[in-house]
Amino acid sequence: MHKKLMGVGLLAASTVFAFYPIERLDEVNQAKVGIQKDVDQNNGSLVGDESKLPIHRMPITLVETIDGDTIKAKVKGSIETIRYLLVDTPESKNPRMCVQPYAKEAFQRNYELVREGGLTLELEQGETRDSYGRLLAYVYVDGKSVQETLLTEGYARVAYIMNPPYKYLPQYTTDESLAKRRGVNIWSRTGFVTNWGFKGCVP
Repeated sequence: MHKKLMGVGLLAASTVFAFYPIERLDEVNQAKVGIQKDVDQNNGSLVGDESKLPIHRMPITLVETIDGDTIKAKVKGSIETIRYLLVDTPESKNPRMCVQPYAKEAFQRNYELVREGGLTLELEQGETRDSYGRLLAYVYVDGKSVQETLLTEGYARVAYIMNPPYKYLPQYTTDESLAKRRGVNIWSRTGFVTNWGFKGCVP
């Protein structure tokens, strides 16, 4: 009887494999791996691979978009004003300055970006606040850099390189150069972008 049951089991197994080719099994296994990667994914890096985990990146909750390069968010239970590290966008809310060209566009783009998904921030080693007490940080939406998007699309320039080296400065410089070559937004006006900021006011 035991041998008969074993024989039936082997027959059933062979029948399953007959209708479930090896190629299909490989696809299923690959799909399982893909699903597991999606489950384990953390801001674009796999939890199972510690060498790829983002360091010093923490979740934050958006409170308000202030301008093109600044937001207010809840960080570890406290409300913080977060100034995007290494970038600068035209001014629209500085009481000592006029509204500059592309300031409203930069604000609108930042407003859209930080609402597209989950927010995280990453701090640079060393000084983490500016003279106004704002938290200086790299900000990400679903693992994608907000700073890089603003630079690549021509809404920001690389600025405030106060205490190098910075880990992402080479990439940011590349992003800025790309936008400059394309002549988009702030780079479409000759002489508008200077080493000290932006020159000109909205009429």
